[in-house]
Amino acid sequence: MNWRERIVVDPDVLAGKPVIKGTRLAVESILDLMGHGWREAEIHENYPGITPEDIQACSAYASEILKSERVYPVKV
Repeated sequence: MNWRERIVVDPDVLAGKPVIKGTRLAVESILDLMGHGWREAEIHENYPGITPEDIQACSAYASEILKSERVYPVKV
């Protein structure tokens, strides 16, 4: 899955948050729904303009972003 074909970042849309291409639906919104136990079918039912591949792209995007995150311990 190449999330880059389905997830876009545009400073003029939702203040530059990543969204599903062609929508104003933020990746974080989809991930939030999934985190609250929504199944893919429920998401699609409530947002019929997106596809199962769009939902997969949201997960793939989040996964790649988290893999690139660097955490540096700080001694206090």
